[in-house]
Formats: sequence, structure tokens, C-alpha cells
Amino acid sequence: MKWDEVTLVILAAFGCVTLLLTQISEVLSRLPQIIRAWRQVRRELSGETDRDGPTPPDR
Repeated sequence: MKWDEVTLVILAAFGCVTLLLTQISEVLSRLPQIIRAWRQVRRELSGETDRDGPTPPDR
């Protein structure tokens, strides 16, 4: 392997690691929102009333 190829492989590897870390950071920053949304979905599916406000009228 020539030094040019080694350099390109190292740059590509660090680029992939950087992209992976950025994506993980994005997911972790949105995790609280995802958890709140999941709890709301479970609450709606189980038929519990909303604790934060009045329940909407039945149609």
C-alpha cells in the first residue's frame, strides 16, 4: 500500500467516525422528546385521561 492510499483510508475512517458520533449526539439530544412522545402514545392507547389538561369531548 502506498502512503497516498493509507492517508485516504485514515481520512475516510475518521470521517465515518465523525459522522457516527454526530448522529449519536443528535439522537441523544432528542431522546427526552422521544420518551415524552412515547409516553403520550401509551397513555392514549390505554385510555387514560390527560393529566395536563381537560379531555377532548367525544364526537
